[in-house]
Parts: sequence; structure tokens; C-alpha cells
Amino acid sequence: MALCESWLYTVFWRRFRHNRLAIAGGGVVLLLFLLSVLAPYITPWEPGAIDAYHVLLPPSPDHWFGTDELGRDVFTRVVYGARISLKVGFVSVGIAVAIGTVLGLVSGFYGGVVDTVIMRFVDIMLCFPTFFLILAVIAFLEPDIWYIMAIIGLTGWMGVARLVRAEVLSLRERDFVLAARALGASDLRIIFRHILPNAASPVLVSATLGVAGAILTESALSFLGIGVQPPTPSWGNILTAGKDYVEFAWWLSLFPGLAILVTVLAYNLLGEGIRDALDPRLNR
Repeated sequence: MALCESWLYTVFWRRFRHNRLAIAGGGVVLLLFLLSVLAPYITPWEPGAIDAYHVLLPPSPDHWFGTDELGRDVFTRVVYGARISLKVGFVSVGIAVAIGTVLGLVSGFYGGVVDTVIMRFVDIMLCFPTFFLILAVIAFLEPDIWYIMAIIGLTGWMGVARLVRAEVLSLRERDFVLAARALGASDLRIIFRHILPNAASPVLVSATLGVAGAILTESALSFLGIGVQPPTPSWGNILTAGKDYVEFAWWLSLFPGLAILVTVLAYNLLGEGIRDALDPRLNR
């Protein structure tokens, strides 16, 4: 354990800190998290507060991102929308990682018929267009944030399962696994105590990149009107409201669009940086 911690704080951090883009991505992710948590203390406005006397005002010192068609402060709604996006990203990716990791571990460790059945199921799931599958499921359900998170998670685990299976196939014949077998360790102990910690690197990278994909999916669903429903602010439904006024109220589309762009880019840069730092083939 001490050796593992020493490696984490030396090799990993030394590699990661030299990647300026990854550091920038991590800084943006941290900033978004702080903004979402401290939203009530950052802005004096309420996200749903209607002000008929200040409709469609351009950006100003009082309203940094302007106001919308109902006089609501756009900056406040974008900040509160970050809460929804981050919640969807973390919860849905958590579901996908949990399912994919378990199935990948079982498939790679036992092999044979078990591996064949699980991998063919993965292939079947990959044949369905994920976004249209989500649309079809939500069409039969109430457009609730919890349904959205569950559906995104239940349709996004296939890549994780494949990554974990590939790692387990290379790990199950290693000396430390054979030694654990010789000592009489059970399959569950070998899988979760010896194999899983050594297969965690690609899972961490996939989870980081998966958050960006989940945020994009939620924003697209909200933009189409079947995601987070108004008056709850979401970057997607803020964009939907702004498209009708884009010719003379550009700020309604610009700022939530930039929020999506910067957030997705930050998570991608962070994920790439973590992948490079954990790659033992890179000698830096």
C-alpha cells in the first residue's frame, strides 16, 4: 500500500502536472464544481425569478450574461444549470461504470461460455443507436431528471465492459493471481482484491471522458424538450428558449453554448491527461 501511494504521488503526479492542457481542464472542472455548490452565494438572483421590467436586456454590470424573455438573469440560470449537468454526468457515469466493470470482470475472468454470452450481449447493445434508444425510452416515460440519468447510465456501459475485459484477460495469468489461487483465495477475492485495483486505470479514464458524453446527451435531450423541463434551468433548455431570439438576443444562446463547450472540452482534456499519466509506456 505504501509503495502504491508513493507511486501515485510521484510518478503519476509528475507526469500529470507537466501536461498543461490537463491541468487547465482539471482547473475548469474544479471551478464548475465550486460554482454549482456556491451558486446561492455567487449570484443575488433566483434562477426562476421573473422580472417583466427587465426583459431581454444585453449583458451589463447588473446582469453579466443579460436577461431572457421573462427577465430572468441568464448568468444565474447558467450557474444553476451546471448543477444539473454535473449531477447527470456523475450519476449516469457511475451507473455505467458499475455495470460495465462488473460485467467486464466476470467476462474476462471466467472466459469460455460466460465470456461469449456477455460479449455477444455487448455487441447487440452496440448495434442500437444509443441516442435514439434513449429517445424511444423517454418517449414512454415522464421526462424526469432521474429517468434521464438512469437511461444514460444503462445505455453507456458497453465501452467500460470491453475495456475492463481486455485488462482482466491480461491480468488473470499474472504471477500474483496465480499465487493467490495457490493460497486458496476465492474467485471473488481474486477479482475484487487483486485484479480490480490493477484494472482501475482505464476505468478512471473512461469515467472521466464519459462525464463529458453524458453532459452532451442531457443537453441534447433538454434542447429537444424531452430532458430537464422548465422552469428548472438546464443548459439545453436555456438554448431552446434562446433559439427564438437569436437574431437580436444573441446572449441567450452564446453563454449556455459556451458553458457546454468549455465543460465538455475540460473533461476531455482531463481524461486525456489522466490516461497519459497512467500509461506505463510513457517514460517522462
